[in-house]
Amino acid sequence: MEDFNEFRTAKLRVAAAQIEPTEANISDNLEKHFAFIDEAKERGVELLVFPELSLTGYQLRSKTPDLAITRDDNRLLAIAERAGEMTVVAGFVEEGLAAQFHNSAAALRNGKVQFIHRKLNLATYGNLEEAKYFARGRYVDVFVHEPPWTAAIFICADSWNPGLIHLAGLYGATLLIIPVASSREAVGLDFSNPEGWSTALSFYGMLYGMPIVMANHCGKRDGETYWGGSRVVDPHGKTLAIGGEDEELVVADLDYSIVRQARFQLPTVRDSNLDLIHREIERLNNRIGVPRGFRSS
Repeated sequence: MEDFNEFRTAKLRVAAAQIEPTEANISDNLEKHFAFIDEAKERGVELLVFPELSLTGYQLRSKTPDLAITRDDNRLLAIAERAGEMTVVAGFVEEGLAAQFHNSAAALRNGKVQFIHRKLNLATYGNLEEAKYFARGRYVDVFVHEPPWTAAIFICADSWNPGLIHLAGLYGATLLIIPVASSREAVGLDFSNPEGWSTALSFYGMLYGMPIVMANHCGKRDGETYWGGSRVVDPHGKTLAIGGEDEELVVADLDYSIVRQARFQLPTVRDSNLDLIHREIERLNNRIGVPRGFRSS
C-alpha cells in the first residue's frame, strides 16, 4: 500500500530542449546536446526531450545514408552516459537491418539505449518528402520511465494520426513525448502549423488525460522557418510552459495525481471498446476494393 500511495502522488520534472541544430553535423549537435543535458540536470529535470532528428538536423535529403548510425553507436551511448539518471530522448537517423534508414528517436539513460521509436507516418505532403529518404516504422510501443510514468514517443506527423495516440493510451501510456521539426512553410502558408499543433496537443492532452512534452526546432534554414513553440501540456489539455522562437529549455512539473483525476473525470481509455473497433476494422478491410453498389448492407 505504501508503494501504491507513492505512485499515485508521483511528481515528474520534464523539459523540452528547443534547439537549432546544425544541418548534417553530428559533432556540433552532440556538443549542443551535452550543454542542454548539463543545464537540465542543474534544474532538476528528470525527462528531457530533444526535437526530431536533433543530432543531424531535418533537411538531409541525399545526405541521409551518410549520417545514419546504429543504435549502438558511441555518440548515442555518450548521450546516454551524460544523461545519468535522467532520461533523454534524442532524434537521429537510424540504420536498421538490410540498409534501411529510419527517422528514429531514442530514450537514453544510464549509459544505455532504453527504447527506440521509428517514425510511422512519413510526411509526404506540402513540401515534405520523407518517404523518399526513410523507411517506415512498423510498431507502436511504450516504455517505463519510472512507475507510474509510462511513455509513448511519436515523431511529428505520427501525431496527426489519432489512431496512434489512441493505441498508446490502450498500451498504458501516461505520458506522451512528441519530438517535431515543424516549420511555418511545411504544409503551406494558408495552413498555420503553430495553431494546428496548439489545437492538436490540447485536444490529445484533454481527451486522454495525457500530459505531453513537445520539442520543436527553431531558427531559419534552407528556406524554412522553424517556429519553436515547444511546450508541456497537462492532462486537462492546458499549457504549463511554452517556448518562444529561440533556443531554450522549456521546463514544467507534472503531477500523477492530476492524471488520475483527469482520467476519472473523462475515462476515454477505460471506455474504449476494443471489440467494436476490431470488428469494424475487419469489416472495413472486407469492403476495400468492392464498389458500394455491389455489396448488400
